[in-house]
Amino acid sequence: MAPTDPCPCGRADAKGRPRSWAQCCGPHLQDPQGCPAPDAQALMRSRYSAFVVGDAAYLLATWHPSRRPAEVRFEAGAKWLGLEVRRHRRVGPDHAEVEFVARCRVEGRAVRLHERSRFVREEGRWYYVEGDDLEPAG
Repeated sequence: MAPTDPCPCGRADAKGRPRSWAQCCGPHLQDPQGCPAPDAQALMRSRYSAFVVGDAAYLLATWHPSRRPAEVRFEAGAKWLGLEVRRHRRVGPDHAEVEFVARCRVEGRAVRLHERSRFVREEGRWYYVEGDDLEPAG
């Protein structure tokens, strides 16, 4: 992505304008060690952006080691359409939850992922632990 492109996560600035890739998730994906996400919501947004751009290395680096899969597989032909953060809250000094809805299209079919994700902070760095699907498969 170009630095001036709108960030896929959809975060807006104080005036309601879309933040650019360089002002939002881009720095986290480009340098996860040197520029970690400052909180669980920012990490969740950057992970969504990683799915959009197909950055498996970032997803693995930000997954808690206790739950990290051996690899990340992307749905072939998936087109990510948007992210809505419904709720985010700290549940302790080093734990947080983020509820979100992510939408995509796969082979012409609309897919909606509604999840409550759990995050933990260790040594100053936030990690995705796991999530609960909030919508039953239909």
